[in-house]
Amino acid sequence: MRIAVGSDHAGFHMKQEIAAHLASLDIEVVDCGTHSTERVDYPDFGAAVGRAVVSGEADGGVCVCGSGIGIAIAANKIRGVRAATVHDVTSARLSKQHNDANVICVGERLTGPTVAIDVVDAWLGARFEGGRHSGRVAKLDALGGEQA
Repeated sequence: MRIAVGSDHAGFHMKQEIAAHLASLDIEVVDCGTHSTERVDYPDFGAAVGRAVVSGEADGGVCVCGSGIGIAIAANKIRGVRAATVHDVTSARLSKQHNDANVICVGERLTGPTVAIDVVDAWLGARFEGGRHSGRVAKLDALGGEQA
């Protein structure tokens, strides 16, 4: 399994912790940056993770910024990405089970490191339930690229 990770400067430390945790699970990490705490723009890294996932370079993605919100918006701009900002084990698990989230996003300023690792583990361990959720996910995917 390969997981893309990416963050802006505000999420750099947590991204590094998540990447180390993934590696300890023998999961290949695709590091989409950033590589320091020097100020950068989160859309660049959310989009990079999204592109890695939809291209097949990675099987899923984890993004981190200060809140987890901006980087999720950026990742969701890439057609085929279903990025969810998650705050706890339950939201992480449900993002996969009900929404087939292929990217999760967390906020370093809002989520502690232990919870962040638990969130990643819950998301990795969850499986899309299909069934009544399949049609809804298909509708989400059909929205990609729609003009107002």
